[in-house]
Amino acid sequence: MGSLAHQFVGLKCSPISTTRIVQSKKNIVNPIIIIHTKQKIVSRAGAVATTNAETKERIKLKEMFEQAYERCRTAPMEGVAFTVEDFHSALEKYDFDSEMGTKVKGTVFSVDANGALVEITAKSSAYLPVQEASIHSIKHVEEAGIFPGFRDEFVVVGENEADDSVILSLRSIQYDLAWERCRQLQAEDVVVKGKVVSANKGGVVALVEGLRGFIPFSQIFSKSTAEELLEKELPLKFVEVDQEQTRLILSNRKAMADSQTQLGIGSVVLGTVQSLKPYGAFIDIGGVNGLLHVSQISHDRVSDISAILQPGDTLKVMILSHDRERGRVSLSTKKLEPTPGDMIRNPKLVFEKAEEMAQTFRQRIAQAEAMARADILKFQPESGLTLNSDGILGSLTSELPAEGLDLSVIFPAEES
Repeated sequence: MGSLAHQFVGLKCSPISTTRIVQSKKNIVNPIIIIHTKQKIVSRAGAVATTNAETKERIKLKEMFEQAYERCRTAPMEGVAFTVEDFHSALEKYDFDSEMGTKVKGTVFSVDANGALVEITAKSSAYLPVQEASIHSIKHVEEAGIFPGFRDEFVVVGENEADDSVILSLRSIQYDLAWERCRQLQAEDVVVKGKVVSANKGGVVALVEGLRGFIPFSQIFSKSTAEELLEKELPLKFVEVDQEQTRLILSNRKAMADSQTQLGIGSVVLGTVQSLKPYGAFIDIGGVNGLLHVSQISHDRVSDISAILQPGDTLKVMILSHDRERGRVSLSTKKLEPTPGDMIRNPKLVFEKAEEMAQTFRQRIAQAEAMARADILKFQPESGLTLNSDGILGSLTSELPAEGLDLSVIFPAEES
């Protein structure tokens, strides 16, 4: 061991260079620094990539905006499926104005004893009370033809505060249409029918086109009382139609003046017995009341009119005279008897032979008139008249009408 140690003592080693150590230290790179450096590089590269993508997106959006702006400026509806009509339709379907007087379209989907439920939008419903369902007096909406599925235009007349639903009306619309209709009928001078529904001291009230019109007694043709006219239909003409003042004045007399132009003397008409009096019977001949005097019922003496006629009986009568100013028409069944007394013994035969007997009567009258004209010419040749084949006195001088004087309207004296 000693010798071996002695050997090592004799060995020499070269000293370690401090310079090389320092250099080696310089060449050694800290791995932590390398990792941080790489992270910074990667982070910077990602940021640059993100910035580029956002820029491209902004540019793309800007281009799209500019294109949309140009389309809106030059062709706003191009490629748009939703039209203006669709817009208005949607408004009508989903919204409406609930102010008083607004007109809305709706569909009835349910009815009850008091009215009907009406769908007016996709989100709202309204109620139609029975009293607002028609201008006429009804007890149920079905009387006015209103059933589920019925669709029409309604007008808003109120609001139900309990549930904020609206109250609708058809009556208000029909009311305006009725006034317009009456104005048209007045302009056309048309004769209409009106049912008498009530009376007062000045006249009677009749329904015309669903409206209540007033007929003064001075404008009623017949001498019937107000009670006798109730529930009867009268021919009427319009005297005044004023919706603003709610004035509808009617005249039965004016209407009868037109219809009476067709009531020729000697013509046969169908009539209905209205009432009996000790002196005769009043007969309704198409809205005109005529008097069948007891002396004109039969050639035989009539002691009891009720034994021959009763109210409601239908018979044929001949018109003897017609006083348009006083509104009086005189009738006769006596002239229609095939043999004297038939109205008492066989009134059915008088009814069947009425036209035939009236024609015979008119022929007799025409012959009598022709003979009377001939007598006039015989005793007054200086008159300058001549009788043509039609029984009309014609002119021989230029001072008289060329068509002559028609004397055929002269009525013969009453038979005893």
